[in-house]
Amino acid sequence: MSAPALPRWADVVLLPLVNLAAALLIAGAVMALVGQDPREVLSLMAKGAFGTLRGFSYTLYYTTTFIFTGLAVAVAAHGGLFNIGAEGQATLGGLGAGLVALWLGAHLPAAVMLPVMVLAAAAFGAAWALIPAYLQAYRGSHIVITTIMFNFLAYTLLVYLLVNVLKAPGSMAVESAPFAPSASLPNAQEVFAWFGIEWPSSPLNLSFLLALVAAVLVYAYLWRTRAGYRLRTVGASAGAAEYAGIPPAHQILIAMGISGALAGLVGVNEIAGVNRRLLLDFVAGAGFTGIAVALMGRNHPVGILLASLLFGALFQGGAEVGFEMPQFTRDMVVTLQGFVILFSGAMAYVLAPYLSRLLHAIPAVAKRGAT
Repeated sequence: MSAPALPRWADVVLLPLVNLAAALLIAGAVMALVGQDPREVLSLMAKGAFGTLRGFSYTLYYTTTFIFTGLAVAVAAHGGLFNIGAEGQATLGGLGAGLVALWLGAHLPAAVMLPVMVLAAAAFGAAWALIPAYLQAYRGSHIVITTIMFNFLAYTLLVYLLVNVLKAPGSMAVESAPFAPSASLPNAQEVFAWFGIEWPSSPLNLSFLLALVAAVLVYAYLWRTRAGYRLRTVGASAGAAEYAGIPPAHQILIAMGISGALAGLVGVNEIAGVNRRLLLDFVAGAGFTGIAVALMGRNHPVGILLASLLFGALFQGGAEVGFEMPQFTRDMVVTLQGFVILFSGAMAYVLAPYLSRLLHAIPAVAKRGAT
């Protein structure tokens, strides 16, 4: 017999917390099996992520990237698409930001240069996503297969350009020349210094505010506009949407275009805000982590913000644990992160039936869920 559906509040709040607790419980058991103290590891992780301003800044820096990729996956999901190509779209976004920085950085002031870099990152990410979107909408190709392949193509294209076209003269490193100062997004330390506030050095930069604005705009678009309603209608039922006069093919292009633009903004955080030059592998798997972020956040901007903060804390806290406990290797940190991704992403609803039966065994909860 199938379990009754979870109440909305339990699906959005309680189930992710249960999944997180299960992930930490199993990760703790693995740590104990390899001779590590789970309480010490988790305590160091929390302290590294939130215990100091510097650590918290690093957490927010990672959070910024995951907000962009999580929103990208969520918008496509609301359109009924599984965009697994955020990694490649973010790579192209960084390439777009880097190209305009290298070409125009010496000629434009920062007030013009930085908005141009943001637009270029979004445009390159959107353009890269629109190719598999067109193939799905008008040629019947599967979006998952094409976006996977486009991840490889994006990386290969970046390698070719950095090795043969954009590499700095006289340098052996596979990276471009440094950008002009006008093409560098101010970091948190510089911004707070404008107001006379001391802030520790970290990669956190103004693109964090851009990520928050993107989350608000995605919410307003999906739940407060007719265009967003049409996109969600196609995602819920393409056949019903077409019967109602909404062309699904057009909505596929819109969903993937917005999704690619959001993923492309990763380039603003990493290229304009931190590295300030174009280099290889700056996305570092954030596109794939965005899938887990979107699933854990239930494809809602508020949930994605919270899930991004959690994953940001895992990345920063994991790095701190690796520094404080040399015997706790990087592989073990990745294992811990993997359990959270597994339970909150791939197995997000495995525990849902048991939780539902438990909640409906409580009369007051069952009555609340029915109303």
